[in-house]
Amino acid sequence: MADLYAKYGYNPDKEAIGRSLDMIAKNLENVISPEILRTCFSLMDLTTLRTQDTVASVSTLVDKVNALKVDYPDYPLPASICVYPNFAATVRDRRYYPDVHVTCVSSCFPSAQSFLEVKMRECELAVENGADEIDIVLALHAFLAGDLATAGEEIRSMRACIDKAAARVGRKVILKVILETGLLVTPELIANASFLAMEEGADFIKTSTGKVEVNATPMAAWVMCQCIKLFYEKTGRKVGFKAAGGLSTAMDAVCYYSIVSTLLGKDWLNKDLFRFGVSRLGNSLLSAIEKKTVTYF
Repeated sequence: MADLYAKYGYNPDKEAIGRSLDMIAKNLENVISPEILRTCFSLMDLTTLRTQDTVASVSTLVDKVNALKVDYPDYPLPASICVYPNFAATVRDRRYYPDVHVTCVSSCFPSAQSFLEVKMRECELAVENGADEIDIVLALHAFLAGDLATAGEEIRSMRACIDKAAARVGRKVILKVILETGLLVTPELIANASFLAMEEGADFIKTSTGKVEVNATPMAAWVMCQCIKLFYEKTGRKVGFKAAGGLSTAMDAVCYYSIVSTLLGKDWLNKDLFRFGVSRLGNSLLSAIEKKTVTYF
């Protein structure tokens, strides 16, 4: 499976990656600032993906976001609210600010273990019900078996389905592909998955579902961002990065911010190309900026 990442001239060096991440970790206290924390706040896909989610609980989260401009007028809004597809219309109809996108996890999240036709229909319904962004899961049943053709075809088919549904409602919908890096284990597999997703039309590549034992890690983020850089250099297309799963502290956010800043530069430090998938991080960022414990979300 080396061919895909070799095509882009990528040769993962675990020792070099480790040294770079150690340097970033040692410098975090010098990097953290209220300005960067506010930027991280603006990059959040504020997420609720619980079995017990209801219209009422999702509405409560949307109401909190709606009230931010009153309760914290100096803060930016989060990038989006991320929910299961059946709640897309709830978020769409209740939000005050269209700039806060409706994000839906789709493709039979989190396992992606179903028929492609089912995954495509779920994506289509999510768009029809108001999703501005769709997060799908890489078909690991094919990818881990070495069948990149099938895994790629699934992404390509869902990309086409989403674009067609979006055209019918007169807007563009962002596609993020979740690699589930905690199950890929090696930098080589993460790189192959990254390049595959980008070649097949991903607007973002995303670390994790948050539903497996190992989710986002700095190592996975470093590899993915290196791949994004090489893909951009070869194709001229900028692909975004989303860290998700296990991010809970302000320092977690600053760590991933530093990785993106180091490898991709300031052009990527905005919500068009960088996101956090979070449920707990919002309160942590508020607490760090306000310098007191805040439980808002």
